[in-house]
Amino acid sequence: MQPYDERPYRPCVGIVLFNSEGKVFVGQRLDNMVEAWQMPQGGIDEGETPLEAGFREMEEEIGTARAEFVAEYPEWLNYDIPEDLANRLWQGRFRGQTQKWLAFRFSGTDSDINIETHEPEFRAWKWADPDDLPGMAVPFKRTVYESVLTRIRESLNAE
Repeated sequence: MQPYDERPYRPCVGIVLFNSEGKVFVGQRLDNMVEAWQMPQGGIDEGETPLEAGFREMEEEIGTARAEFVAEYPEWLNYDIPEDLANRLWQGRFRGQTQKWLAFRFSGTDSDINIETHEPEFRAWKWADPDDLPGMAVPFKRTVYESVLTRIRESLNAE
């Protein structure tokens, strides 16, 4: 296994899904028993654009892609996963993730959301106030969440 500090970041997409009340979709992961919530995210497949990955991941993780793309965070954002966890994930190939964040407006109803997908990732979900979200996330994702939510909300308010 490559030393932790020399490992690359896994290319990934993150999804900020706003409902009509300005709240953001968050889920509690099945594989993490701590009281933490996260926005949908997932790897970008070879040959796939971040936007294509965003719609695919939405469908895979929350059972629907009823949403309209509205904004993209301009830079890729990296976060490191704690080394003991990174050694268990993805055969220890990555030290964390580099993410392209996309914002969507949900165009469905709550009944369209079904987290009991083919390969479920969440045990619960809810709509959260964007101001509360960074504090609800695992510590290693908080800085990314703060950056993304601030910038995305600014671009939505400018519309």
